[in-house]
Amino acid sequence: MIAKREVWNYADRVGIWTGKYKNSHNLLHWHYDCELMYVERGCVEVFCERKKHTLTRGTSFFIDSGQVHHMQALEKDSVVLVVVFDFRLLQPFFSDIQLCEPRLTGAYDVPVLYRALRSVLTEKRPFYGAEAHCLLTRFLVDVFRGEALTRRVRTDKAADALKRLLEDVNEHYSDYAFEDAVRFMSMSDAYFSRYFRAATGITFSQYLNFVRTDAAVRMLHSGEDLPVTEIARRCGFTTIRNFNRIFKEITGYAPSGLPRDYSLEDKLSFSSDKAFSPTLFDCELLESAAA
Repeated sequence: MIAKREVWNYADRVGIWTGKYKNSHNLLHWHYDCELMYVERGCVEVFCERKKHTLTRGTSFFIDSGQVHHMQALEKDSVVLVVVFDFRLLQPFFSDIQLCEPRLTGAYDVPVLYRALRSVLTEKRPFYGAEAHCLLTRFLVDVFRGEALTRRVRTDKAADALKRLLEDVNEHYSDYAFEDAVRFMSMSDAYFSRYFRAATGITFSQYLNFVRTDAAVRMLHSGEDLPVTEIARRCGFTTIRNFNRIFKEITGYAPSGLPRDYSLEDKLSFSSDKAFSPTLFDCELLESAAA
């Protein structure tokens, strides 16, 4: 996911979604919804709240509303269960408190909750929304009773500015430069570099390259039959050689060899200065139940 606010649109206004991913990879993003994760198989790394968390089989993780995060599968065929829900379901109980750490330390049976919610959301029997809310609320009460809590942190001005910057880059990527980002954030070069890396887990240049490559993928699939040199120019790459190198590092393909059904979203995130192996690009949504 390009690093902007992800908006969840729930059918029937129930406000809960469940899904199972294999080899999950995404770029930093955020949403005002909350996200409960459980590693069913393998190992994944999640960047959240300025920390990298390595999650192994059986580990549960809670991403609160507004927290910038991304994840990557560290082992092939890793499987993650995900429950996303509207933050407003929490507000009557937890509006002033939050978990001290996103990694859950208690033994909470997330798979049982996941299966129960999936069943309710799929069958859609009368009053299924209320039933789903009850199941989720009961589970969250146990979590908030069992984990260390702190007063809810209000988003600071720098964090709000960062989110606006990410959206600004997404809109004006073709002629965006490091200097533009520094001016946008009203920081010195050195401080911005440290702040961006600490807040997102990647460098600004890595993020900008991903945004530009994502735009190039969309242009290649647009049907306009544009020359590769023109696509590279429109996306902000200074030379065709640089474009080809970065495109191959991020997608695993040369521009001319990109599969027609390829989509970059949710394929990849960065945690270092090197791109990941293309063998782990096969992120797949195995099942889902939307509500």
